[in-house]
Amino acid sequence: MKHLLIVHHTKTGNTGQLADAVYEGARDPEVTGVIVRARLAQAADADDLRWAHGLVLGTPENFGYMSGALKDFFDRTFYETEG
Repeated sequence: MKHLLIVHHTKTGNTGQLADAVYEGARDPEVTGVIVRARLAQAADADDLRWAHGLVLGTPENFGYMSGALKDFFDRTFYETEG
């Protein structure tokens, strides 16, 4: 079985709706061999990242960049999972 991790941040709910759609699509009965886990960026950690074979990231665009919450996820997990 392959593991798919969905990490997202949403302020207005729009990115959350997209993440929900990805989650439901990955859990469709026609999709086999995939275990899916969804986490808010603030709650996701290095253990989630190590668990995953694939990663879907969702973020609103803020001034041409990702949200601070998703950037924080990268900052918290980078050194623990590099290599």
